[in-house]
Amino acid sequence: MKLHPSISRARVGIMLVECLIYLGVFAVLLGIGYGTFYLCWDNSKVLHYATDDIASALRAGERWRADIRSATGKITVETTVQGEQLRIPRRTAAIIYSFKAGELRRQFASSRFSELVLPTVKTSQMVKETRGPVTAWRWELELAPRRKETHLPLLFTFEAAAKTTP
Repeated sequence: MKLHPSISRARVGIMLVECLIYLGVFAVLLGIGYGTFYLCWDNSKVLHYATDDIASALRAGERWRADIRSATGKITVETTVQGEQLRIPRRTAAIIYSFKAGELRRQFASSRFSELVLPTVKTSQMVKETRGPVTAWRWELELAPRRKETHLPLLFTFEAAAKTTP
């Protein structure tokens, strides 16, 4: 039974080859599309993680500034083999910020419990600066990147001055 008597067998073979070529081109375009989608998906996740890290660092910086402003005595920095500790005296209990093993923790001196403030810190340095009659504090903070391909480091600088001049 012939459906189209005018179409020769050679023409039917060419149509089959064309169909295979179209399927091959479709598969290549689909592969490129999936690759692009997953690349954008990964970059979107990295951007989300970076914004979370930035927000966490800003919250930690504002809390640190509030603690510095509420100091009632002389603030001291102690550098040990394990890391750096900043001791902020207050009326109720001193607050200790400690940086070791890539983590920044905050605790009250009278308590054993320490709160994890930032879990992925590359470097942290708290420096005392005398500016005339005012003693100011500067906190240089660099967060560790979540991916090796990150080209822009997350660097922060926070400054605060105690209300009293110890």
